[in-house]
Amino acid sequence: MYTILQKYFGYTSFYPLQEDIIKEVLGQRDVFVLMPTGGGKSLCYQLPALLFDGITIVISPLIALMKDQVDGLLADGIPATFINSSLGYGEIDARRQSLSDGEIKILYIAPERLVMPEFLQFLQGLKVSLLAIDESHCISEWGHDFRPEYRQLRLLKKKFPKVPIMALTATATPVVQKDIITQLELSDCKVFKASFNRKNLYYQIKSKDNPYQQILQYLEVRKKDSGIIYCQSRKTVESLASSLQTSGYRALPYHAGLTAEVRTENQERFIRDDVEIIVATIAFGMGIDKPNVRHVIHYDLPKSIEGYYQETGRAGRDGLKSDFASSSLVMPINSR
Repeated sequence: MYTILQKYFGYTSFYPLQEDIIKEVLGQRDVFVLMPTGGGKSLCYQLPALLFDGITIVISPLIALMKDQVDGLLADGIPATFINSSLGYGEIDARRQSLSDGEIKILYIAPERLVMPEFLQFLQGLKVSLLAIDESHCISEWGHDFRPEYRQLRLLKKKFPKVPIMALTATATPVVQKDIITQLELSDCKVFKASFNRKNLYYQIKSKDNPYQQILQYLEVRKKDSGIIYCQSRKTVESLASSLQTSGYRALPYHAGLTAEVRTENQERFIRDDVEIIVATIAFGMGIDKPNVRHVIHYDLPKSIEGYYQETGRAGRDGLKSDFASSSLVMPINSR
């Protein structure tokens, strides 16, 4: 475990609970993982994927998340791929062939694709060693990002009865936790709950008063820092991104109204540090693993505490300490 940890991920020690979670799943047992954003959930299934003989299937709700994760894994020398609607038929066939040939260790797919009868039959023909369900709160009707398609994942136990299932989320009330475990029919499931206190994040709340000037004042000494500004509407995203560009900031918009090509390009430019700021609706961020995000600003107040926590948690994934000038700073602006 430690050899793999250092060789592929560059760490010499685990975050709290990671080692225990990995040992549990290597023992072929189901697990439920409640861990804060930035707490290292992905490693809990990525590392055992390299120790298992077969393939690990990761069920993820967002195309942007899949691409981001796969790009990172490939950069670390880990054979991974995704299959989703952003690919043409020829590319999907090529990736399926790579899976059949045993060339891939980690596959990312959406729940909608997994439950397609023909694709599910294809997966059953592979040697599947682990099923990881990311953002598993989506399976619960009490979860803040409920997606009906996730309910169909209860078939996993029937289709892959001997394969351990790992359910992961950063936000789940006790009711949601119980519902996830029930819906997935996890047997003798061990529950892991990490602390949600990330000491490297600094929270600041201000009354909303001429918010654009407040943002400019805040950014004045942080012009080279990566940051995300969340807005409720697409119109606000476009307007704010344009205003920041006029003020001399490298900022790009991100929302569901943009074409898939534009969204992908803007996300990749942000990941590569070609631009410092992404102005986005909640369509951006779930699972985005950019370690050096120094600040998250809420131009509009999120609709739920869970959403607020997930979005602020995009900052400081590299673990650097908070600093008002340049380090891991989360600045939610309260909307009246």
